[in-house]
Amino acid sequence: MKAVNVAELETHLSLYLDEVKAGEEIEIREHEQPIAFIVPASRDEQDDELLALAAQGKIRLGKGPIDDSFWDLPAPEVPMDVLLRVVREERDED
Repeated sequence: MKAVNVAELETHLSLYLDEVKAGEEIEIREHEQPIAFIVPASRDEQDDELLALAAQGKIRLGKGPIDDSFWDLPAPEVPMDVLLRVVREERDED
């Protein structure tokens, strides 16, 4: 996510809006303190939920497609008892 101060944003607003239209998120800062975010307008309900979670700091939105090298990384090792507990919890929620 790109961060920009208020004066810079005012000077180059159309440039930053073009970046937002292309999917970039912009953090607006005043005296080095974050005060707002400019995010692309969402098109569906799922996007709204993801943007809300991102605004709360619970997730970070991706910056594009996953590079193929990602799939070559080792998978995390999760103990079987943890996996079973999670699956059982998921089944109980329905």
